Amino acid sequence: MKKTVLKPKRLLNLLVVAIFCLGLLVPPAFAQEILPQPDPEFKGDIGVTYETSGEPDISILKSPEAPDDAPNIILVILDDVGFSSSETFGGSITTPTLEQLADEGIIYNRFHTTALCSPTRAALLTGRNHHSVGTGVIQELATGYPGYKGLIPKSTATIAEVLQENGYSTAWFGKNHNVPDNQTSMVGPFDRWPNGLGFDYFYGFISGETDQWYPALYENQNPINPPATTSDGKVYNLTHDLADKAIGWMNNQNSIAPDRPFFLYFAPGATHSPHQPPEEYRPKYVGKFDHGWDVERDQIFNRQQGINGETAKTPGIIPADAELTEHPEGIPYWDDNEEFDESDRAALAKQMETYAAFLEYTDVEVGRVLDAIPPEEVDNTMIIYIVGDNGAAAGGGLYGTCNTMKTLNGLSPTVKELQDCADKWGTFESGTSPAYAVGWAWATDAPFRWTKEVASYFGGTRNPMIIKWPKVIPLTPETREIRDQFHHVIDIAPTILEVTGIQEPEIVNSIQQQPIEGVSLAYTFGFDKKLGDGENAKGTHKTQYFEMYGNRAIYKDEGEHEWMASTLHKSPVGKGIEPPPFDEDVWELFDLKTDFSQNQDLSTDNADKLEELQDLFLVEGSKYNVFPLDDRFVERGDVSNRPSFTTGRYHFDFYEGAVRLPEGVAPDVKNKSHQVTAEVTIPEGGAEGVLLVLGGETGGYSFYILDNKLYYTHNYLGDHYDVVSLNDICSFDNVCTGDDVTLGFDFDYSGTYGDGLGSAATVTLLVNGETIAVDNDTIPNTVPARFSLETQDVGMDLLSPVSHNYKDELPFAFTGTIKKVTIDLEEPPCSGLLDCILPDNLPLK
Repeated sequence: MKKTVLKPKRLLNLLVVAIFCLGLLVPPAFAQEILPQPDPEFKGDIGVTYETSGEPDISILKSPEAPDDAPNIILVILDDVGFSSSETFGGSITTPTLEQLADEGIIYNRFHTTALCSPTRAALLTGRNHHSVGTGVIQELATGYPGYKGLIPKSTATIAEVLQENGYSTAWFGKNHNVPDNQTSMVGPFDRWPNGLGFDYFYGFISGETDQWYPALYENQNPINPPATTSDGKVYNLTHDLADKAIGWMNNQNSIAPDRPFFLYFAPGATHSPHQPPEEYRPKYVGKFDHGWDVERDQIFNRQQGINGETAKTPGIIPADAELTEHPEGIPYWDDNEEFDESDRAALAKQMETYAAFLEYTDVEVGRVLDAIPPEEVDNTMIIYIVGDNGAAAGGGLYGTCNTMKTLNGLSPTVKELQDCADKWGTFESGTSPAYAVGWAWATDAPFRWTKEVASYFGGTRNPMIIKWPKVIPLTPETREIRDQFHHVIDIAPTILEVTGIQEPEIVNSIQQQPIEGVSLAYTFGFDKKLGDGENAKGTHKTQYFEMYGNRAIYKDEGEHEWMASTLHKSPVGKGIEPPPFDEDVWELFDLKTDFSQNQDLSTDNADKLEELQDLFLVEGSKYNVFPLDDRFVERGDVSNRPSFTTGRYHFDFYEGAVRLPEGVAPDVKNKSHQVTAEVTIPEGGAEGVLLVLGGETGGYSFYILDNKLYYTHNYLGDHYDVVSLNDICSFDNVCTGDDVTLGFDFDYSGTYGDGLGSAATVTLLVNGETIAVDNDTIPNTVPARFSLETQDVGMDLLSPVSHNYKDELPFAFTGTIKKVTIDLEEPPCSGLLDCILPDNLPLK
């Protein structure tokens, strides 16, 4: 391991970096086509009347048509799945759909993602590197730099746009997470929502994750409520619903336009947290992980190699000389750990049981979609199944969490605290929003180091992929075919273009396009015979950079050697630990030709090669908008970094029916005093229901009437604090008479902007502007950063309930009439939340 100062030493590389940074060198465009295609030219004769005119030219009525015999494309991508989670790649989790595809298609064991969800998805859809498409990090952390702006540029049309303009039907089901947080409300703008990116139809959710029981669903650009049950009459669960909608859409396409090819993008959002599978998938995994993550990882590796009594489902899924990487610093050991007793270990094992059930369920639902391909279309349908948008997720922290929003708010539970929710981990009735411990993520990324977020090591970036296309790829169920050429997620779009016979466009919607940066991998299944027979063909992806949160690497194929230089800048389990300056990062050097798992550091004996690759990283980083490197998390999460309709406003009026306003664009009431006033009418006998709510079961606040009492509930990440009027509201003069009345509350925040976040507060309830008596007015803890992934609603509580007081009466709509709800925020004494809460000498500021 060699510590090398990050500075270029070669004049040529410095010159190239400077040229790219100055924008003086632009890669040449090589496409020829312009999209949309021009309207067809009329060919005929026109007289004064139809009687004196020639025959009509019906060709001018036609829409663009796809090339002859163009295949259907079904692109599947799962979420947060480690390389070795599934049985097909050595894991303990049953994945019948993946197993069937492995028998019928081609398996890829050196396919790579970006190490994080939004960046991978943007790269997948555009065929460009994630920084090239403004998605160097998730949209919630977008900043004003080209590689990190959170907006897919108009100059990088998606593969769906290109297919749509060339005669394909297109649809997207599941997770988006490519719309900036500040553009997710009902007023848009919508140009970067799925319908604006080339998809005829969208059904799914816009954010990075959602509750599986109470998802924040959209159909195209319209928020909708999920059905009460799934199509099979069971308790609603999102992934089954997504599969139903995908099947229905595919059936409609085949019924109405059977000769028109389709592009179906199925991205269910599973197995991202919260881990919430249906009950029927859970029993088979009970007790299966009691041995812990260290033993589990060893068993996976043994299965991958077919040694020590273990049998590989896919022989040769990793090379025989591949090595199991060491236990990294910071991840707890299962045994030899004084923090754990047997009851703790039982709770931790339950986490993995639930995750296993979630992955199997998800794979089964993918299978339902694939089984619904019309029989006559099966032969000419190419299925691309990518098992994860990054490695397994470490977001649950050292011991896991019952509430993922606690982790996002910087609150990590102890292993003892987890026992309170272990038996109801992710169940429908529980209200838990769980994620497993980092040890399970690390185990299911075997044989590699690290996890999601670490772009420099394959635990974060190497994901399984299988491609099936019966017309081109012969079925070989007796032997599984493996391809080991190095490829990346940016290679999928150019592959689709090659197999469909569609040209990469030079101009789309009058905007010059950036050239696609990936290369087609169609040669790996023999589509391009000039490159070989597929299995033995040399890889065509020669250079690839990786970067996420300052973790960075560079790959270079030199034929005899496949070099990769890597540095871990920021550990996913090092929350709160200050990373070193970028120029003090320690780099390692690997030859992937002989080192499948990045286990043998060659930097000491190859210092010149390491320095050459570090320089190459600078060149590639400059070319693709990687700079400036940025490892900040909290600071970039400040919503004031991005333009918003709420920016600079401290007074807001909302009206009845104003629902499903995402938290990222709702008035931010956290960490400040504020006042809410509802102008309502209440009939004789009283009324009940929600006046204003923001959030859900994971956290939020609700202002409502229940049993003729006025309530304010602050849901502090699962702990509920109620402020309740002592008297019935109808006991006050002129309230329950049908006349106008105001109900409100004052939230008096005890902290100041300079004293930090999440301080206590005092809540005063008001009727017609007068203070009323309450049983308790103190909120001892308040949510510091984010309530939930749900929304603000006026007049009802949609999705999951903020308060358990009305959990069984959802949406608990207000039975009176709401004229207006006003929110008034305390104005800050300084500009920007971070300037208020962070001292000037804080290094990360």
